[in-house]
Amino acid sequence: MVEFRLPKNSTVGKGRIFTAPTGATNVKNFRIYRWSPDDDKNPVVDTYEIDLDKIGPMVLDALIHIKNDVDSTLTFRRSCREGICGSCAMNIAGENTLACLKPIRDIQGDVAIYPLPHMPVIKDLVPDLDGAYAQLRSIEPWLKSDTLPPPDAERRQSIEERAELDGMWECILCFCCSTSCPSYWWNGDRYLGPATLLAAYRWIADSRDEHAGDRLDALEDPLKLYACRTIMNCTQTCPKGLNPARAIGRIKELQLERKA
Repeated sequence: MVEFRLPKNSTVGKGRIFTAPTGATNVKNFRIYRWSPDDDKNPVVDTYEIDLDKIGPMVLDALIHIKNDVDSTLTFRRSCREGICGSCAMNIAGENTLACLKPIRDIQGDVAIYPLPHMPVIKDLVPDLDGAYAQLRSIEPWLKSDTLPPPDAERRQSIEERAELDGMWECILCFCCSTSCPSYWWNGDRYLGPATLLAAYRWIADSRDEHAGDRLDALEDPLKLYACRTIMNCTQTCPKGLNPARAIGRIKELQLERKA
């Protein structure tokens, strides 16, 4: 069951219904979470009847159509439209995913769209990611090396060393994985979450980085790392097909090896 952080004692009520144009024959309902800090009201779900013959194939196409042609007050993030920026991450039909990569035809019945679960909501479908990015900064996601690079050359890796980074560098920090994780819901103030831990292992595994020990020391904490219960929601929901659970497991293995 997906839960959402709402104002105290609030419920999500029924909102407005925007009907499809007369003569539309290929209509689908989009039920969209609406809340604004400017209104002293509980969240509601507005329903938009959309003629699928007038829009593109993805959920983001429907949202853009609603914003441009139906209801300009709808607020959401989007940028690249090609699954590489992570801006349009939201909960669609009960799954955390990217609106630009989610085909409408894959959704049976009405399309329910909510913000990423268990994050403070700024407005409508826009979550507040300040806390998630602060956690990301805490693991120092950049190359740390005491050795100067060769003059006029790159820090080289073998093909095998470079291959160790596959499945990690592709992360676009959409935070679909972290916001699908019950451990992150319950301990988001201390547990770093799958997205940040995947980024941490990306640098631990990098042959060019010379501070793997320091990085592992910083993660040796009952909640930062070990709040993970291997529920696997993170891997199941990743829109890029990555496996954050594997990276977290590898960090735990390295911690055990150091203690052996």
